[in-house]
Parts: sequence; C-alpha cells; structure tokens
Amino acid sequence: MVSDSAVHSLAGAAGGIVAMSATYPLIVLSTRAAVDAKNDGKSIAEKFLEIIKREGVAGLYSGLSPSLLGIAVTNGVYYYFYERSRGIILNSRRGSKALSTLESILAGVIAGSTTTIISNPIWVVQTSQAVRAAPSSPSKDSHLYVAPTRPSVLQTIQTILAKDGPKGFFRGLGPALVLVINPVLQYTVFEQLKNFLVKTRTAKMRARGAGSVVAVLSDWDFFVLGALSKLVATSTTYPYIVIKSRLQAGKEHAKQYRSSLDGLATILREEGIQGLYKGVGSKLIQSVLTAAILFAGQRRIYEFTKAVASMAKPSPN
Repeated sequence: MVSDSAVHSLAGAAGGIVAMSATYPLIVLSTRAAVDAKNDGKSIAEKFLEIIKREGVAGLYSGLSPSLLGIAVTNGVYYYFYERSRGIILNSRRGSKALSTLESILAGVIAGSTTTIISNPIWVVQTSQAVRAAPSSPSKDSHLYVAPTRPSVLQTIQTILAKDGPKGFFRGLGPALVLVINPVLQYTVFEQLKNFLVKTRTAKMRARGAGSVVAVLSDWDFFVLGALSKLVATSTTYPYIVIKSRLQAGKEHAKQYRSSLDGLATILREEGIQGLYKGVGSKLIQSVLTAAILFAGQRRIYEFTKAVASMAKPSPN
C-alpha cells in the first residue's frame, strides 16, 4: 500500500506543475526585474509587451522545462518530508491532531532544508535560462527582427559547468536556505488559519445542534487560505528572493556578493530600498495565484490518488 506521505508527495508535484504552467510568464517578469540593477520604471504590462515584441511569446516561457521539473521535485520532496515530519510529531504525543505553531515551523524547516539542497541545481539552470533575454537580430529581407534560437537545457548546463564547474549548480544556496523561512511561514500560516477556520465553523455547527460533526473546508477555502498564506510569506522574504535570483543568474548578470548580508547591504547602498523589491509586483501576483491553485489542486489530486489506491488494493481472501 502506498504511504500517505508518498500520496501527498505525488499530489504536491502534480499540483505544482499545474500551478507553475498557469503562472510562468509572471515568473520570467519578476526574475528578470530582480536581477537587473537598472531601474527603468516600466510597469508589469510594459515589460510583458516588451518581451513579446523582442522575443515573441516564447520569451515569456524561457526556462519553463527546468521550472516544471524544479517545481515537481520541490513540491514532491517538500510535501513528502513535511507530511513525514508532521506524522512523527503527531504520533509522538496524544490528544490534538493539529500541529501547534512551533511544531509547524519545525516540520517546515526539516522539509524546506532538504528540498532546497536537492532542488538548487535545477533552479540555477531555470534562472539562467529565464534571465537570458535573447537579443533580436535584423532580418536580411526587411526591417523586421527575428529572435535567435535559445540555448537548450543541456547547453545551459554545459555553460554553467564550463564557467564554474559543479559548484556552479549551488550558486545562491546560502540565501536559498535562508528562504526556507518562506515555505515555513506559508505552511505555518496556512495550518493555523485552517485550524482556526475548522474550529470556528465546527463550534457554530455544534451550537446549532449538529452533534459531534467536524466542519469540512471547501476547495474555495483552500484556494483563499493558500493565497493568504503565500502573500504573507513572499511579502516578508522578498529581498532574499532578489539576492538568490541574482546569485543563481551567474556572474554575467549580477555581482558576486560575498554573502547574503553583503548582497543586501550592496543593493541598499547602490540601488536604495526599492532595489530589494524589484519585480515584487509580478512575483506577488504569481506566488499568490500559484499557491492558491496548488493548495486547491493538491487537495483534489490527493483525494483522487487515495481513492484510486484504495480501489487497486487487493481484497483479502
């Protein structure tokens, strides 16, 4: 029988792929804004149209392949270790089956640190592709511009190896580990909001004479709670997202800061406070939508997978 943690892992990976596919152009916009030290003052819409004009629609999906692999691995590993940690914590004590705030943080740190180390090479490749704006070249027959062929995932990997060796795949690991606080905040806020909502609705139902029933949350509840929890997490940690993106993009796109704190100080000194929040608008929209779709979709995929697994289980003789 497939373990519950494995089902959560599969559902998280599948939900992440769906959510990432739906919001990927916003990731390209926010990543390019984060690694660009210049402040051109253009709006999200203006940058969106600029990419289409220079690179075509394909420009909005630069690095999509490693992103889908990355989100599948990230969510799969995170959900697996989070649910395993959660199960161990709950089994170690009696009583409530809901995690406390500190227990949610502990489970999140374990899951987040493991996920970050495993998935960092994938995100280095994705970031390298996403920020590589293909310059247009003049057509021989007219004044029109034709975007050249983009480097493949394999070519990007070869370039990273040639420039930095294997250690190049762990660029930005420091701030990425600091950013473990992002999913920790997200899942902690989500768990506490969910527990509060279930408790409140259950109390109201029982007050109306519903007996010992427990409130069940809807898909819309999960969508809203996922959006709110990600909004809190991304707003709080965005400056480190900028640092991580610049480091993962490589030397040709950003200075090599001596440390995450040095990077924060350098950006503040050279670009001001606004430098730490470049691309935050498109990132917030993308993150909130992705999280909302993920939490709602992961729940449905989890329930479907559990149902299929139960049907496939051989009946006892």
